[in-house]
Amino acid sequence: MMLTLDKNNWGPRPTHMLKCWSDIPGYKDFVKEKLPSFHIEGWSDYVLKEKFKLIKGSLKRWHQSHTQNLKGKISKAKDHVFSLDVKSEEEDPVVEEMEELHSFSVEVLSLSKLHSSMQWQKSRLNWLHEGDANSKKIHAFMSSRMRKNNIISIIVNHI
Repeated sequence: MMLTLDKNNWGPRPTHMLKCWSDIPGYKDFVKEKLPSFHIEGWSDYVLKEKFKLIKGSLKRWHQSHTQNLKGKISKAKDHVFSLDVKSEEEDPVVEEMEELHSFSVEVLSLSKLHSSMQWQKSRLNWLHEGDANSKKIHAFMSSRMRKNNIISIIVNHI
């Protein structure tokens, strides 16, 4: 047991799971394979805590390998779609080319959706971490709006 009075020692950092991970192919299989592979002995709460600690590191590495250079992947897929589109305008497309065009279009859409989902969630985490610097100003503005709306509704109800 360790007792500390240091205000900066808050223990291990919590794991933030990005919602978009479940959209990446192989995520569920990775977790199903990885969790049972950790062999830890002890009482159940300790085992669970240690497995979460180990899966956190594994998920971090998995995330980096599967979402690395996402913008580059999107750009490459867009370029491929563009070249197939230009080729299909010049000559009649073959069935295989149409299927390839469709598959790359779907890939661009899914990668873009994944990228925007990640960016949105990261922005929300930053906002929660940093807080709202204008909260006093916003609350004053909203309070004044509420008072104006209440006065208008009172006047309308009496007419």
